[in-house]
Amino acid sequence: MKLSMGGYLLGALLLTGCSQNAETASSTIKGSMNDSMPAQSLTLSTATFAGGCFWCVESDLEKVDGVYDVISGYTGGKIKNPTYKQVASGATRHVESVEVKYDASTVSYEQLLDVFWRHIDPTDGQGQFVDRGYQYHSVIYANTEEQKNIAIQSKRELGASGEFSKPIVTEIIDATTFYPAEDYHQDYYKKNPVRYNFYRYNSGRDQFLAKHWKNDNHSSNKMEHAIMSTKTYSKPSNSELKSSLTDLQYDVTQNEGTERAFSDGYWDEKRPGIFVDIASGEPLFSSKDKFNSGTGWPSFSQPIENGRVTENKDFKLFAPRTEVRSKGADSHLGHVFEDGPAPTGLRYCINSASLRFIPLEAMADEGYEAYIVAVK
Repeated sequence: MKLSMGGYLLGALLLTGCSQNAETASSTIKGSMNDSMPAQSLTLSTATFAGGCFWCVESDLEKVDGVYDVISGYTGGKIKNPTYKQVASGATRHVESVEVKYDASTVSYEQLLDVFWRHIDPTDGQGQFVDRGYQYHSVIYANTEEQKNIAIQSKRELGASGEFSKPIVTEIIDATTFYPAEDYHQDYYKKNPVRYNFYRYNSGRDQFLAKHWKNDNHSSNKMEHAIMSTKTYSKPSNSELKSSLTDLQYDVTQNEGTERAFSDGYWDEKRPGIFVDIASGEPLFSSKDKFNSGTGWPSFSQPIENGRVTENKDFKLFAPRTEVRSKGADSHLGHVFEDGPAPTGLRYCINSASLRFIPLEAMADEGYEAYIVAVK
């Protein structure tokens, strides 16, 4: 895509491809919401972000539950209605950005910020990844005073978290006029998946994110994996559960039953992947945190992310225990004990009957792509 003139052959190929698209594509502007746009009675909020290539930022934010549309465009600048060619030159002082339309009752502005941070390099003030120049630097454009205050606090928390050794330099400024980009730039990752994936892979973005955030689930900072957490999971009806679950799965998840140790299940599963709630599909545990406890039940040192399970005191036996349940579907999973390995010292002893295993190679196809970094 938009590479510096000093780029090597790969950059030249990408730049040439974009130029050819620009010459042949329609100049119409994306001016309406996508097909998932809710009824007009629903009031949507607006957020505006710049994080380098808007193809990538648009594709990342459109995957968040509660986001109804993301429009690629240009913010700031000296002229009205700039073209891509004008902005790419760097002369107009516009910045490639995206305008996000979202339902604040489903996803909060704080959560959108957390998603944004996790898809950029907030320490780079000269561009983003392979795209260099003012037009590609990261910015949070505040549309309200409340957004500005939330963004400032979020930036402070990220800086204090210790996730980055360099200062957080992403700008936070008042939003100015947003100009939608040409139509061929909208939903580019859907319209041109081969060219988009080729560009994205070679841009260095995903490699940076995978390397930097690979241990995020083990971090003690306040920020959460918001792109994961925004999707909600709920409990199916009792009739749906009875028709979809086996007798053992139903007994374990709904009646707090317990399967026999070393029974057919996941106690000896060694493949990389994630374990989800058999009832709702909610992600619960990563193979990365699985260990052999010798008990005959799948054991994990921690959930895949904070807030995915709930804990309750269980007095059914002679000694009190701590029951573990899924947050979304409220399924009984098992119990947690304080005899696990470092660094948590915990052992989540879970019934295989309450879980469904999704191997790493199938995660993207089944909609769990955001969790791949928690497995590798």
